[in-house]
Amino acid sequence: MPRIAGVNIPDNKRIEIALTYIHGIGRTLSVKILEQVKIDKATKAGELKPEQLNLLKDIVEKSYKVEGELRREKMMNIKRLKEIGCYRGVRHIKGLPVRGQRTKTNTRTVRGNVRKTMGSGRKASAEKT
Repeated sequence: MPRIAGVNIPDNKRIEIALTYIHGIGRTLSVKILEQVKIDKATKAGELKPEQLNLLKDIVEKSYKVEGELRREKMMNIKRLKEIGCYRGVRHIKGLPVRGQRTKTNTRTVRGNVRKTMGSGRKASAEKT
């Protein structure tokens, strides 16, 4: 298994898809990187030559924020919003949707699967009365 940016890339997948296993790289960026390195996107990840793999590693790790660095930056951005007490920061603190979604219905997973009505979410009784 090739290893790029601390992530094991699956051998049996096309390199275009395999690169998306790295946090911060999607399909579009994956294609852009492969064009830059001049690797055919239909090539399987396990078939890459060591020099191609090294070139790919260098470009991904030096040119783009991926994995730990990207996660750290996202955490710092959220922390900054919380500290300044802006609306988005308050929503993050309360564990509610941040981007304007409705909360009367939906957002069950964000709110911790809270069910407010009497009948919803009740388990069926074991015996009939």
